[in-house]
Amino acid sequence: MSKEYCYHIGFGQSDIDEAPTSVALLCGDPQRTRRIAMETTGVSCLKVLSENRGLNSYLCETSNGSRFIAATSGMGAPSLSIVVNELVQVGIDTIIRVGTSGGIAEGVKVGSLVISQAALCRQGAADDIAPREYPAAADPFLTVRLVESARLLGVDWHLGLTASVDTFYEGQERSDSASPHLQPHLKGVTDEYRQLGILNYEMEAATLFKMGLVYGFSAGCICAVLAERNSSEHVVIEKKRQAEEAAVQVALKALETTTLCN
Repeated sequence: MSKEYCYHIGFGQSDIDEAPTSVALLCGDPQRTRRIAMETTGVSCLKVLSENRGLNSYLCETSNGSRFIAATSGMGAPSLSIVVNELVQVGIDTIIRVGTSGGIAEGVKVGSLVISQAALCRQGAADDIAPREYPAAADPFLTVRLVESARLLGVDWHLGLTASVDTFYEGQERSDSASPHLQPHLKGVTDEYRQLGILNYEMEAATLFKMGLVYGFSAGCICAVLAERNSSEHVVIEKKRQAEEAAVQVALKALETTTLCN
């Protein structure tokens, strides 16, 4: 455990000694992290831990006294793997990724939420954590708590499998980009995943899940759906904020219904 300072996240365990916690909500986007800490009803920011390298981290407390760190992973698995390693070093043993994603399966609509129970892993960073065939599975108890929270809040949610890939464009079979040319093995991959019952694309969950199993912490993931890949490659910006806020509320509700927070 690192008492003084972790190089990338910019703080150490001693920085949270006055209000200890073992839980983190992890977002790719530093602005989403900041909104959780500064703009979410029922959440108080106790301390700005760091805004180093855009990996913003805040020590927070809910109105019922549950403490957590709102932290930023950055985009993609390599950045996430660094942040998660250092969060574990400072004493975090429960991490919920609160992210965004694109829907693959029929019925997974923009504005809905996907709670990942496991992930197909196409991520190079994860290969450094465990062998490629090692399972990328969420903590089942934490996942059930996320499902229960979604039910209580009455949001549109789905539970199932996620495809975690390393690239936003080619890896998710987007041809409307700077390079419209896809490698042959990526052509038709979205339909293949749909046939396998995969619900959504995103870029971090599988590595988080493998790290949880290898390092021994509880990992969960809830993502707001911002694109419907059945019909379009594009993110629906108009529904982004509302969908993200719904995902945040479910994650916070999951904290309230557990004894995970100190």
